[in-house]
Amino acid sequence: MLDFTSALYLGMRHAAGALRPWQALTTGRPAALADPPGAGAVARRLAELVGCERATLAPSTLHLFWDLFGMLDARRWAVYVDNGAYPIARWGVERAAGRGVPVRLFPHHNGDTLRQMLHDSRGRTPLVVTDGFCPSCGQLAPLVAYQQAVQEHSGWMVLDDTQALGVLGAGPRAGAPYGRGGGGTLRCSGVRGPRVLLVASLAKGFGAPVALLAGGAAAIKRFEARSDTRVHCSPPSAAVVAAAARALSTNAVVGEALRARLWRLVQRLHANLAAAGLGAEGGVFPVQTLALAPTIDVRALHHRLLTMGVRTVLRREHGGEGARITLLITALHTPQQIDRATEAIAQAASHAWREARTRRSS
Repeated sequence: MLDFTSALYLGMRHAAGALRPWQALTTGRPAALADPPGAGAVARRLAELVGCERATLAPSTLHLFWDLFGMLDARRWAVYVDNGAYPIARWGVERAAGRGVPVRLFPHHNGDTLRQMLHDSRGRTPLVVTDGFCPSCGQLAPLVAYQQAVQEHSGWMVLDDTQALGVLGAGPRAGAPYGRGGGGTLRCSGVRGPRVLLVASLAKGFGAPVALLAGGAAAIKRFEARSDTRVHCSPPSAAVVAAAARALSTNAVVGEALRARLWRLVQRLHANLAAAGLGAEGGVFPVQTLALAPTIDVRALHHRLLTMGVRTVLRREHGGEGARITLLITALHTPQQIDRATEAIAQAASHAWREARTRRSS
């Protein structure tokens, strides 16, 4: 079975024998009393990678968003959410809304509308929530425009960079559209500042199920002092801290080669699909969604691909109720696997098109 459902974009898999040993999975102490061994060093390396002054670790992005939005005072803050933001950030926003903080959605990647909406913040400090990169539309968020709009009102921006971390980086150019370093969309866009907070999981690009919050030193210190989950939840385990450390070392040594390989595979997919009269949406990113005729039964096509030995992601259409088929490319795939998958897609799509034509004529 050819599997295109894994988001381990760089192909990093951390076997137990490849990690530095640990004495215990957990110390039994909450992070509020003491960070797990090695966590501080990993956090410092991550802060440098993403271009922020300081970072802290948490078991997941849900822990971080839960805490961040739970700290907002309804009398002082207003939250503005990009309509394409990932659900986990939205779950945190729901906590703020439940505490009386005004929450408004603005159209996906629309900086002009955001600027207009912020003029109606009524004296509250605005906090803008967005994904750094949207895999559904294959585009970076217009972070420069968002930051400029927020700065006019002395506001903040909170960025979910889980998709981009490990893949995108500084200085993207022709032939190397992912840029260098894998530091994510802050590095890619050049945006920085003490009122920008980055939240990201390492579970995709770096293959380590642990999350970071990065930003200005004062903001991170304040978060660590007020965090509820650092008091009441278990900290990241020794195993995931070791996996994160290994991922950063691997990235430093072979990260550029892995990203170059990943880009070649995405290019090959595009070329193969074009040769078959098909296409995919997603730009250069390794999340590629098939562009299919509206008459094709997408769910039936997904099932047919499964019977042909190709596992893809059947997902809801971005901003709608329709179904889409997405392939997640990783550096573990081979050119031959891309060829076999696109051959199967071309055959299955041709069969689906003939079935659709038969339905229309009957």
